Amino acid sequence: MQLAVIGLGRMGANIGRRLMRGGHQIVGFDRNQPNVDELAGEGATGASSLEDVVANLASPKIVWVMLPAGDPTEQTIQALIGLLSDGDIIIDGGNSFYRDDIRRSKDCAAKGIHYVDVGTSGGVWGLERGFCMMIGASDDAFTTLDPVFDCLAPGYGTVTRTKGRNPNDTAPERGYLHAGPPGSGHFVKMVHNGIEYGLMQAYAEGFDVMKSRSGNKYVPEDERFDLNLTDIAEVWRRGSVISSWLLDLQASALAGDQMLEKFSGKVADSGEGHWTINAAMEQGTPVNVLAASLFARYRSRTDGTFGDKLLSAMRFGFGGHVEMPQ
Repeated sequence: MQLAVIGLGRMGANIGRRLMRGGHQIVGFDRNQPNVDELAGEGATGASSLEDVVANLASPKIVWVMLPAGDPTEQTIQALIGLLSDGDIIIDGGNSFYRDDIRRSKDCAAKGIHYVDVGTSGGVWGLERGFCMMIGASDDAFTTLDPVFDCLAPGYGTVTRTKGRNPNDTAPERGYLHAGPPGSGHFVKMVHNGIEYGLMQAYAEGFDVMKSRSGNKYVPEDERFDLNLTDIAEVWRRGSVISSWLLDLQASALAGDQMLEKFSGKVADSGEGHWTINAAMEQGTPVNVLAASLFARYRSRTDGTFGDKLLSAMRFGFGGHVEMPQ
């Protein structure tokens, strides 16, 4: 298939690359011209503007927007609505607020344009590992785009298949899910990121407990342990019930520097954790752990701990996210 990717940053460029590896034709556009030139050098068609993007696409035109949530995405999608026509498809693969998706889908429907929201997880590793995708779309749009999602997804890989699943519905096992109508994909991704906050916070606090055991004035001297956090992270990766990709990232960070000196511990949040808490409050769902993990990030910006450094290291590991300014 032919489609355009707008926004050739850490994830957008790799989405384009993975699709090209799968035989798809990519038109790439970014306001940073070197990003366009780099992908064009690998086989994509470079575009100089949104108008040029549309001119280079055959109908039905498919445009994947991979930009930061908020104004960059909003302005780009509204401009595309003015350039595209009946039967074309706009995909938002960023981390937009799900209510924005619902509103945009109505704007698109007025012109016969399909709107698809794709909550995309995989970070900077997606090119090789594949991207996990949670998709909000009409049935027709999802069916049209299925070859794209199948190419981007990890596939079955080495994950043990779940017994008792419906054998006719294999897309979730291969790494992508039709969650429901527009808005539902980013809603699921929003909760995914809220859970991510909680998981990361649990790891960070646990390692903080072990780090502070040595020399702690509140602990009897014969109960103080000088623990090797690098080796603990490594052994937990192998057969432990808390093994995970996040733990893999921690092990890698600690192996490079057990004190994590390059991190300040001022942990940023990109919005999804906040939105998850708001959604829970609106519907009266208790989310004690998720709320505490969000507030811990706020606290980290004034009073950092070793655990906060570990949070920053994990965020940098999976997404290349930089810390809050000093």
